[in-house]
Amino acid sequence: MPDKPRINQRQAIARTRLFQVEALDITFANGTRVNYERLVTSGHGAVIVVPLRDPRTALLIREYAAGTERYELALPKGRMEAGETPEQAANREMMEEIGHAARRLTCLTDVSLAPGYMSHRTHMVLAEDLYPQRATGDEPEPIEVVPWPLDRLLELALRDDCTEARSIAALYMARDYLQQRNPA
Repeated sequence: MPDKPRINQRQAIARTRLFQVEALDITFANGTRVNYERLVTSGHGAVIVVPLRDPRTALLIREYAAGTERYELALPKGRMEAGETPEQAANREMMEEIGHAARRLTCLTDVSLAPGYMSHRTHMVLAEDLYPQRATGDEPEPIEVVPWPLDRLLELALRDDCTEARSIAALYMARDYLQQRNPA
């Protein structure tokens, strides 16, 4: 594996309340010098949660997605607050978005969205043994909760209103994790 490139200069060129665009001047081990721009997220990362109503059914949410300008089916998710573990953030997001918490939380992995130009990481958390528990969140309207069978993931992934790759990946990962943990 080649030596890691050297960052010669880093400069913030734009900033919002959630993101910063950063210009990087980088020199690679072979002497090639390149300028990159990347999106740096503020905060402490994010979580996406696969809440299981039962061993074969995940709870999805239908909420408005400003990026696609429509309602989308996806998993509960959100930013991690300062000092929160992924498990704590997952439970908080579930309480805010689906009105449940979990007695058993398992971090499956963390993923990036577009590592070539984004610093953002999302922790995928499996939530089992749910119980009713509601918390007030920052959602602008009530969120519809939609149960979805894990044995119909391909059907879900082919729908026009389920396009978030993190949700699709987390559902497949959770399904496979559960199958390996509990072989038939």
